[in-house]
Amino acid sequence: MKTIPFKHAIGRLTVSLFCLIFAFDLPVIAQQTPNVRLSLLQAVDLSKAQNMQVHAARSEESATESDLRDAKTNALPTVLTNGDYQRFTSLTLYNHGLNDVRSIPKRPTSNGADLGVSANFNLYAGGRQKALVAEQKEKRDLAAINTKEQAGTVGLEVADQYLNMIRLIYQKHFIDDQVVRAETRLKNIDALYRNQKVTRSDLLRSELNLSAVKLNLEQTLNDIIISNQKLNVLLNLPDSTRIYPTDSAAMTMPSVDTLLDLINSTTHDAYAIRKADESIKIQNARIRGVKSNFSPALSLYSAYGFNYPNTIFYPPVDQGYSIGFVGFKIQYNISSIYLNKYKSSASRIRLQELQYVQQNISDNVKQEANSLLIKYREALSRIAVNEKSIAQAKVNYRIINAKYLNQLALLTDLLDADNLYQETRYNLVQAQTVAQLIYYRLLFTSGKL
Repeated sequence: MKTIPFKHAIGRLTVSLFCLIFAFDLPVIAQQTPNVRLSLLQAVDLSKAQNMQVHAARSEESATESDLRDAKTNALPTVLTNGDYQRFTSLTLYNHGLNDVRSIPKRPTSNGADLGVSANFNLYAGGRQKALVAEQKEKRDLAAINTKEQAGTVGLEVADQYLNMIRLIYQKHFIDDQVVRAETRLKNIDALYRNQKVTRSDLLRSELNLSAVKLNLEQTLNDIIISNQKLNVLLNLPDSTRIYPTDSAAMTMPSVDTLLDLINSTTHDAYAIRKADESIKIQNARIRGVKSNFSPALSLYSAYGFNYPNTIFYPPVDQGYSIGFVGFKIQYNISSIYLNKYKSSASRIRLQELQYVQQNISDNVKQEANSLLIKYREALSRIAVNEKSIAQAKVNYRIINAKYLNQLALLTDLLDADNLYQETRYNLVQAQTVAQLIYYRLLFTSGKL
C-alpha cells in the first residue's frame, strides 16, 4: 500500500476541512445572513478602513491639521474696523453751585460719528510665531503616528480573533472526528457487553465519554459564534454577518533570518519610539516659545478713519475729516524677566524627563522585539515536533484500539490514546496560529503593522 507523506496528508486535511465547512454550512447560512469571505490580510486591511476607533483617531488627526493652519494664520496682519455714532443732549451749565441753571447746544454740533480701519502686522517677537507653528506641526505628526498605532492595534486584535476563529474551526473538525470515533467505540463496546466480554462500567464510561465530546462540540460552536461577533465589531460589520476565513492554520510563515531586518528597524520605526521623539520635538518648540517671552516685540501698524465733527482744530469745527497714519511699535515686557524665569526652568526639566522616558521606551521595545523573535523560533520548533507527534499518536490509537477489542488493553488506555491523538492534532494548529500571531505582534512592535 502506498503511503502518503505527512505534510501532504496535512495539506489534504486542510483542504477537506474547508471544503466540508463551505459545502455543508454555507448554503444553509447564506439564506439567512450575509456572508463575507476574508483572508487574514484582507481582514486586517478592512479593520484599518472601517474600525470606529481608527475613524476617531483620523478625526483627531484632522483636528490637529486645522490647529496647524490656525497657527500659521497668526502670522497674518490683524485688521480691525470700527464705527460709531453719537447724538448728544444739550449741555447743562451751573453757576454758583446748583443755581443759575441754563442749557446750551453742544458745539460745534450735537452729532458725532467715527468710522475707521486699523491693521497690525507682527515683524518680530523673538520667534514666538515660529515656535507656535513648530509645536502645532509636531502635534499633527504625533496625531498621525497615533492614527497608525491605533490602526495597528486594531489590526493586531483582528489577527488574534481571526486566528482564534481558524483554531476553533479546526477544533470543531477534530471534535467531529472524535464524535465519530466515540460513537463507533460505543457500538463496539455495546456489542462486547452483550457478549459479556466487558463490564457494564466500560459501557457507561463510553456513554459518558460520548456525551462529554458532544458537549465540547456545542461549546466550540458557541465559541465560533462569539469569535465571529467580535470580528464583526472590529471590522464594523452588521451583527448578522458570518465571516468565513479563507486562510488555514498552515499558512506560509517567514523564516527567522528574514525577521532580523525587522528587529533592527524597531529602534526607529516602533510606534512608541516615534511618539517619544515627537513629544521631545513638541517640548523643544515649547521651550523656544517660552524663550521668546524674553525678547521685545516689533510690529508695523497703521490706521485710517473718517471722523465727525472736526475736533483736531480749536475751536472744533462742524465738518467731517479723514486721516490716517503708518508707523512702528516696539514693546518689551520688563516683568517677563522674573515672570518667565521658572517657566523656562520647568520646560528644560520636562525635556530632560522626556529624554529619559524615550531611552526607557527604546530599551523596552528592543527587549520585547527580541523576546518575540525567541518565542517565534520556539513556535516554529513546536510545529515541527507536533507534525511528527500526530502520526505517532494516530498509530498509537489504532494499536490500543485493536488491543482493547481483543481484550488486551483497558478502556482507560483507549480513551487516553484517543485524547492524546486529539491533543496532538490540536497542538499542531495551536502552534501554527501562535506562530502567526507572534509574527503579527512583531510587526506591530516594529511599527510595520
